[in-house]
Amino acid sequence: MEVLIFGYGGTPVVVFPTSSGRFYDFEDRGMVAALAAKIDIGQLQLFCVDSVDNESWYNRSAHPRLRIVRQKQYDEYIRREVVPFLRRRNVTPELVAAGCSFGGYHAANTALRHPDAFTGFVSLSGVFDLSGFLGGYYDQECYFQLPTHYIPRLTDPGYIERIRRGSYILAAGRDDQCLAGNQAFARLLAEKEIPHQLYIWESENSHDWPTWQRMAQHYL
Repeated sequence: MEVLIFGYGGTPVVVFPTSSGRFYDFEDRGMVAALAAKIDIGQLQLFCVDSVDNESWYNRSAHPRLRIVRQKQYDEYIRREVVPFLRRRNVTPELVAAGCSFGGYHAANTALRHPDAFTGFVSLSGVFDLSGFLGGYYDQECYFQLPTHYIPRLTDPGYIERIRRGSYILAAGRDDQCLAGNQAFARLLAEKEIPHQLYIWESENSHDWPTWQRMAQHYL
């Protein structure tokens, strides 16, 4: 598993790629350049991680049980390997998860599952309800990797309180195919009194890198 690091200090951000993307996509798609001013003065440090989406959510040749187990392993990799690796390089108290499109799902799921490590997420045009990806298969591991399922059912007061200390940003364009999903997810967070902001952009062809570059400059 490869990681690209940009910057030397400031708020650390674990950056997830889009669907089946790679650790270098954030740079190749101009996102790092869009944030260069903040990176260069030490406000942001990006840790761009790789994905295993082709072995999990998008691996339709494998049984859904194996796919969700792979997602669970990926989640554990982020928490048990990436976070300690990051903390050896950056001890700033905040830690943000960020991503665009499918990366927005990973960012939200990671931050909400691990509020002991992450202080928030920034999801740009995020995808949140993935239950249809598994062809109707469902088990406990699916539940714990689907924030649209576990957030409404949270009951542990301590866990909910840790989540409520975080900062969560959702952004999507007015013509984005993911807008309705973002609005629905924002309602789930509101029902649990989890502080968040949903920003809707008046931008054409908004589910694309040029819009995400501008969004990142505002929210990261």
